Amino acid sequence: MALSEVMTSSAPVDHGFHALRIKDVVRETAEANSFVLDVPADMREAFAYESGQFCNFRVWVDGQPFVRCYSMSSAPGVDPDLRVTVKRVPDGVVSNWMNDHLSPGDVVEVSRPAGFFRLVECQGEGDIVAFSAGSGITPVLSLVKTAVATTSQRVRLLYANRDEDAIILRSEIDALAAHPRFTVSHHLDVEKGFVDRDAIDAFMAPAGGAEFYVCGPGPFMDVVEHTLLAGGVEEARIHIERFTPEEWLPLPEPEPAGVTDAPTRVTIQIGARTETTDYHPGTTILQTARQMGMSPPFSCESGSCATCMARLTEGTASMHVNNALTPEEVAEGWVLTCQALPTSPTVHVVYE
Repeated sequence: MALSEVMTSSAPVDHGFHALRIKDVVRETAEANSFVLDVPADMREAFAYESGQFCNFRVWVDGQPFVRCYSMSSAPGVDPDLRVTVKRVPDGVVSNWMNDHLSPGDVVEVSRPAGFFRLVECQGEGDIVAFSAGSGITPVLSLVKTAVATTSQRVRLLYANRDEDAIILRSEIDALAAHPRFTVSHHLDVEKGFVDRDAIDAFMAPAGGAEFYVCGPGPFMDVVEHTLLAGGVEEARIHIERFTPEEWLPLPEPEPAGVTDAPTRVTIQIGARTETTDYHPGTTILQTARQMGMSPPFSCESGSCATCMARLTEGTASMHVNNALTPEEVAEGWVLTCQALPTSPTVHVVYE
């Protein structure tokens, strides 16, 4: 996502957590369950969503709060209920806890839907081409179902998994495959090895004016993206959902207001405590707060959950990634401190 230059003040939309009841738990594979949420009538507007978006879930494990982002595997206007699908991961505190403990009737803390991995209007009559691996199928399937239901484009999906038993949401994908405009190619690593450039090249052709959607493990997304770009696909046509931090590119140097050797000064306020320090170039505002011995709120540290959001009351900052704040919030001075770096001689940040 492009860097976001932000200025000052006002109040954000609701990024808080709401209690929702688990309506149903559906076993997808030995490692993954789908959790259907019962959204009451008075919360349906707040939890309206677009295909491809996610919710943040907050769970308490051994007295400690943990927040993770999980994409909807349901599609609005296609499925009757909001649903997320969660796969176990090694040392996954939240994913493993949800799979082990949640049952119908349990209450979970959930934030309103967010995210910018959404369908865009195809230019011309190009296909919608999706690449997914493992649990990356969740937002991709949501997009695919909406595309089949609401567009006239052909929709193609390459879905990679370890083996047959690891295919998440298999019954829904198989049912969708009966539609004449949808085709799916299952890639099983045990038979073909990991997805490589040749597999991607073969699947993407003919690409024409296609829009490409990608979600899966980091190495998988990297090889898909690099292959598409090498094949001449415009970067603007490649839409990638990442929930893990990317390697950051250097931020552009801010335009100097005048010649000065004075260091940037950062002031951070958390509750009744306010601290000021010289800024260490390259560190985020969140890291700066930690360096001063403060305890700022945080969770994903990938720019997705808004747990670390704070307000700039003075100065400017640039964000490497913003998958949580609306353009209006950014314009009002809110930043994701895990992604924000100061770009002015003085910066004052308030965690509210």
